[in-house]
Amino acid sequence: MDQTVSKAATAENGALSESEKNAIIGGVLLSMLLAALDQTIVAPAMPTIAEALGHAQYLPWIVTGYLLTATAMAPLYGKISDVHGRRPTLYAAILIFLAGSLVAALAPNMLVLIIGRAIQGLGGGGLFAMAQTVIGDLVPPKERARYAAWISGTWAVASIAGPLLGGTFAEHLHWSLIFWINLPLGLLAMAIINKPLRKLPVAAHRHSIDWLGAALLVVATSLLLLALNWGGGTYPWDSAQILGLFAASAIVWAVFSLRLVKAREPLISLNVLGNSIVLAGTLSLFLLQAANVGLSVYLPVYLQAHLGLTASESGMAMLGILLGTVAGATTAGRLTPRFTHYKRLAFVGVCFGIVALAVLAFVAGSTSLIWVVVLTTCVGYGAGTTFPVATISVQNAVERSHLGVATGVLTFMRSLGGALGVALLGAVGAAYGLPLMGEGIQAQTQFSSAVPFAAIFFVSVALLVATLAALTAMPEKPLRGRDEAEAPMIAE
Repeated sequence: MDQTVSKAATAENGALSESEKNAIIGGVLLSMLLAALDQTIVAPAMPTIAEALGHAQYLPWIVTGYLLTATAMAPLYGKISDVHGRRPTLYAAILIFLAGSLVAALAPNMLVLIIGRAIQGLGGGGLFAMAQTVIGDLVPPKERARYAAWISGTWAVASIAGPLLGGTFAEHLHWSLIFWINLPLGLLAMAIINKPLRKLPVAAHRHSIDWLGAALLVVATSLLLLALNWGGGTYPWDSAQILGLFAASAIVWAVFSLRLVKAREPLISLNVLGNSIVLAGTLSLFLLQAANVGLSVYLPVYLQAHLGLTASESGMAMLGILLGTVAGATTAGRLTPRFTHYKRLAFVGVCFGIVALAVLAFVAGSTSLIWVVVLTTCVGYGAGTTFPVATISVQNAVERSHLGVATGVLTFMRSLGGALGVALLGAVGAAYGLPLMGEGIQAQTQFSSAVPFAAIFFVSVALLVATLAALTAMPEKPLRGRDEAEAPMIAE
């Protein structure tokens, strides 16, 4: 389709007003909140669920089932949205997520609940990727960074509200409400974005979907995540099961790589994968999330096991790192359009986080709660500056026709980094005698030695240093503004 037809189609459908753009952004952030909540709301209710449904040994699969499908599906949603448009793809993700929520809410036994959670993940992976992709369609890169604070704020709300809601529903009402609550929120999100999203322009280039490549990606990712989730807990790291999963994952990844080279139109464009900004940007967020998510899992353990806080008190102490992340993203988002060398914002921020985390590692055995909160807030602030810079750099580096794919890959690498970080820091702690997740770590309040936690913090420092190296290697491309030419577009 040529540019003349593209302009005619856009004119016929009408341009989006600022209020319509804000409605779309609000709607997609609400849909992202759904998926983010379901990563945090379940944990406090798990004992109640085990009591109601039995088979407590399968409780970890309530989390693992969601993580597997959500992570594996993110790149596929990006490609589908580039082919069929954002609106039908986003609607499909929401409906699949709500269907999974309904199955989970009505589950008569643990197996059905796990299946429902896996279905939720099939939709949830799309909600993460599509929110950032749609914002990328609406806002030019030069102005897009300021919306990163909204995305970070959405995650902060989910991190705080999820455990509170989950615990309240399970203790005072019924555990199934943690899934029922998704239905009105999901329908509200669809109602908000329905009309304005019809006007959202999409790339004019016609794509096809490599379903074989998609299947290989899902299988390779699932095998890797199973190895990371089971390793050190369900099975030893050097067991035949874990080594076999790693080997099988490596083989399927190799076949997927071959498919990318041989396919007529691969699932992930080689132009995207070969872009040095995309490679360095996604690697930086992969490493950053490994440190960030790993810390968010093991910092409460440190607060409870070494400083003697209760679960609720440690949750309150975690507000520092969460709010610090939002503040860092907000600062970088506001300053990015004003800086020619905007990458320096993330560079300085990560350096700040490295120093704060290194200090925490050195004083882990003798520090007070107030200093832990101050230092972790600084760590969150430093890390938060990287999210908008890396995301905007990646999206700015590709053509509009590949925006969905690039954002999907970015989302995928963030999720995979988080899973790797939890496994890596858990293995480090275990090497120093700290019980693994699932082996009574919540109850080990007599664990007084700070050595395992200092080791975890030092490894997190190393991950941040690697993040800094990836940012240094990332080329800096001037950000496009509203008046700069875009690729030919048509409206949905």
